[in-house]
Amino acid sequence: MNDDARDIREHVLRTWEAWGRGDARAYAALFAPEVDYVAFDGSIARGREEVERGHAALFSTVLRATALRGEVEDVRLVGADAAVAHALGAVVWPWQQGLPPDRLSRQTYVLVRAGEGWTIAAFHNTRVRPVPPPGSPGFKVFAWFVRLRLRLHGVGG
Repeated sequence: MNDDARDIREHVLRTWEAWGRGDARAYAALFAPEVDYVAFDGSIARGREEVERGHAALFSTVLRATALRGEVEDVRLVGADAAVAHALGAVVWPWQQGLPPDRLSRQTYVLVRAGEGWTIAAFHNTRVRPVPPPGSPGFKVFAWFVRLRLRLHGVGG
């Protein structure tokens, strides 16, 4: 792993550490002033101040005493001063031991070089909800519902 990839991975992990301390200011400081931050539910915060304000409210209520756990899966430089990183993880409450599979998410980070380090210019968090593999019982149920809805809307035969 080259120095940039290591630095980027450490930068992402610092966001997780700030989250674990419930420190909205330190968390938001790791994002660019003009960051686009898309949460798991599709909501978007525009700018570091909005990220800080929103997370301060969350850390004092529904996300109090939570941690982010998982792994940074990969880091890819897309130029001398830009990179994309992916992570897989979840919010974990103090009483939980492992990653809750029903809240597993994949995060995409777009980072840009900022002075001597990196900052996160864009962030997107998406729940992992894979479609069941073809031929599996879950896929057959999914396909049946799709065919039914198509038929109800006059599509297909």
